[in-house]
Amino acid sequence: MTELTRERSHRRQAGPSFLAVCACAVLLGGCATPTTHEGMVPTSLEVPKGHPQTVSVEVKGGKDTDPIGKPQISDAAFAQALVESITKSQVFSRVVQGPGGDYMLSVFLVSMEQPSFGLALTVRMEAGWTLKRTDTGTAVWQESIRSEYTAPGSEAFAAVVRLRLATEGAARNNISQGLAKISRLAL
Repeated sequence: MTELTRERSHRRQAGPSFLAVCACAVLLGGCATPTTHEGMVPTSLEVPKGHPQTVSVEVKGGKDTDPIGKPQISDAAFAQALVESITKSQVFSRVVQGPGGDYMLSVFLVSMEQPSFGLALTVRMEAGWTLKRTDTGTAVWQESIRSEYTAPGSEAFAAVVRLRLATEGAARNNISQGLAKISRLAL
């Protein structure tokens, strides 16, 4: 057999196995689904005290999920999870939609590190939190909060689902830390 014939034969044999590997990757990976606000609401919050004032909420820096990409956190989903968490924990007496609260809580989603593959998937995120008085515009608290969450292989079979769960968990932990810090403020 000539060198050219051997190479062509090798290519024909490698072709089907390459296609099989690609098919398995698609089946195990699946399509990315966006994070849900329900998955980002902490189940229990450690809040030493609540504040009698009201708060408005704004979130920026999020992204929409591309079906062939990785799960992302949208501004709307994070804002909804934050509003539900504030209401549930009673860190403030009430959340006011739009402007008009005694305070404005702004959260900017700075960064998110997501793995591309693995059994246990750990997502790390950072968000900048700012709490301002609305009457004066004075910032009373500002902090960058880093959080993470690891979704073990036992949490879901499909890696794309584990990645979504890890992303929601990192956001959930970020919200939990932020609200715990706000509850300790002397407002």
